[in-house]
Amino acid sequence: MKKYNIAIVGATGLVGQTFLQVLEERDFPIKNLYLMASSRSAGKILNYRGQDLVVEELNENSFDKNIDIALFSAGGDTSKKFSPIAASKGVIVIDNSSAFRMDDEVPLIVPEVNPEAVWNHKGIIANPNCSTIQSVVPLKVLDEKYKIKRIVYSTYQAVSGSGLAGIKDLENGLKGLPAENYPHQIAGNCLPHIDVFLDNGNTKEEQKMIDETKKILRKDVRVTATCVRVPVLHSHSVSVNIEFEKEFDIKQVREDMASVKGLIIQDDVKNNIYPMAINSKGKDEVFVGRIRRDESVESGINLWVVADNIRKGAATNTIQIAELLIEK
Repeated sequence: MKKYNIAIVGATGLVGQTFLQVLEERDFPIKNLYLMASSRSAGKILNYRGQDLVVEELNENSFDKNIDIALFSAGGDTSKKFSPIAASKGVIVIDNSSAFRMDDEVPLIVPEVNPEAVWNHKGIIANPNCSTIQSVVPLKVLDEKYKIKRIVYSTYQAVSGSGLAGIKDLENGLKGLPAENYPHQIAGNCLPHIDVFLDNGNTKEEQKMIDETKKILRKDVRVTATCVRVPVLHSHSVSVNIEFEKEFDIKQVREDMASVKGLIIQDDVKNNIYPMAINSKGKDEVFVGRIRRDESVESGINLWVVADNIRKGAATNTIQIAELLIEK
């Protein structure tokens, strides 16, 4: 089997460290692994398959070496600066930031949904927002069969979506200490405020879900979102309300979604079985439950969608994209 030279940019962050874990779990064929981060983290030692690797400082010359694929999770500004440099030297970049997601020249990929789009890249591929990823996994098959007219998202997003700083705020808040990352205390609270507010009243996180869903599914689908940070460490939950153009049978809808690779139905309310954040932590699948008809519209349905935001919502999805590349 051919092996590849892989770089991880942002290796010391929460997603970067999860890259290492997922690469090992999935036995990705690596020849050389290069770990990169800012000057603050350069020199740190991370372990991969029992081998200690030194984190090097990211700079303009980092991609002069032979690298096949670079996995970026170091923030939008870093991606904007260094992704084009890497791509210019023949490296395929898979970027976790929002820097290139809405660029028409950059494919936005969820492997269970639009794997064919990966070959439209010009050196850079974008990983969608974590909440978008888990939401579109069940939506794709439903759109194909019943044509989605409108989507209403309400998210319940874990603090790990803010990285180590978000986790620290929750842990400190439980001790009675003030927030440092969020504008208000997150412990015992819900914040309807993720990322900055835009002129239209949406937060940037809400606008991401709206725009990215349209790019992945169809540009003419109507989407709205309210994104809320909740005092949960890991895994995002999303209430998804969907209105279809065509009529549907609820039993068939369950079967449609159950046929999707990487999606697990957990929907036995008589026995209190439904997806929960606490049970999805550390898993790569998307879990769907509370599947029921929305009787307020002619052809509507409600779903409850849960996934580990650091794995399927970030690291695992990125590595699945890399796997698509090496399959060819």
